[in-house]
Amino acid sequence: MSRDGRFALLYSKEHQLLLWDLENNEELAQLGAQDPQSNTVSHIRIADNGRFAITATQQNFAVWDLGWTQAQGLWSISDGVIRDIDISSNGEQVLLGLSNGKAIYVDLVTGRRLEFLAHREKVNSVALSPNGRFALSGGNDYNAYLWDTQTGLALHKFEHDARINRVALQRDGKLAFTSDGSNDAFVWDLSNGERVSELKAFQRQLIFTSARFSNDGKQLVTGTPGGRVMLWDTQSGKRLDYWEVEPQKDARPPRAVVYDASFDEQQRIISGTSAGIAQAWQIETE
Repeated sequence: MSRDGRFALLYSKEHQLLLWDLENNEELAQLGAQDPQSNTVSHIRIADNGRFAITATQQNFAVWDLGWTQAQGLWSISDGVIRDIDISSNGEQVLLGLSNGKAIYVDLVTGRRLEFLAHREKVNSVALSPNGRFALSGGNDYNAYLWDTQTGLALHKFEHDARINRVALQRDGKLAFTSDGSNDAFVWDLSNGERVSELKAFQRQLIFTSARFSNDGKQLVTGTPGGRVMLWDTQSGKRLDYWEVEPQKDARPPRAVVYDASFDEQQRIISGTSAGIAQAWQIETE
C-alpha cells in the first residue's frame, strides 16, 4: 500500500499484479506478470512518494513506475532467496534482505552494489529511508542494524533476545521500530540509538506482519497474522486502539493476515489483508 493509504499494488495467481485505487475503490491498471515465467510475487513495496514500487519473487525483483504503470526493469539475485525489499522515493535505489545473511543495497542507475555483511543469519526485514541514504535490517541473529548505504558502516546496533521479524523507519529518519518472534517490540531514537519505548501488548507471542509510522512519528500502526490491526503511541509504547479485520471467506478458523496498514489523510487507518479486502478504521482522537 502507498504511505497515504490511497493506492494498493496487489498480486494474485489469477490476475498477477494489479494497481488499485482504494479511495475510489476501482482497479487502475493491470501490470501483468513480474517475469516471463509468472513466478509467485511474495514481496511488494510502494515508495514513500507513491510513484515507484518494487516487487519480488524469491529470485528476482522488478521496479515499476506507477505513474506510467510499466516496469523499469527486472533484476535477478543468484546468491540467496529474497526475504524482504524496499525502494527509495526516486525509484533508483533498492534494498534487499536475503536468506544468506546479506542485506544488499543497489543503485540501479550507477550499478553500484553494496553488501552489508554484519548479519550472521537470514535477514528477515529491511527498510530504506526515502532518500536512500540509510538502511535498517533485522534478522535471525537477534540483531537489527541501522547502516549508511554510502559507506556500508553500521551506525547503530539494536539487540533482541529472539529472531527479529519486522523493522520499520519513520520517514524523516528520526525513529526506528524493531520487533521479534517472542514478545519484544521497541521504538528507537536514531539520533542516539537509545530506546524510546517498548510496545506494551500484554499477550504472548505478539508477532507483527506489518508496521508503519505515522508521518510525524507520534504513532505506529501494526498488523498481525491473526487479523488484528493495532495503533500505538510511540513515546509511551501504549496501545491506543485495535481493530479486527474481515476474515477470509470459508477460512477455518476465520481470520486473515494483515499484509499492510497505513495512515490516510482523514484520520483513518487503512488495512489490506490476505482476504483481498481493504478496510478503513477511524482513529478516535482524545
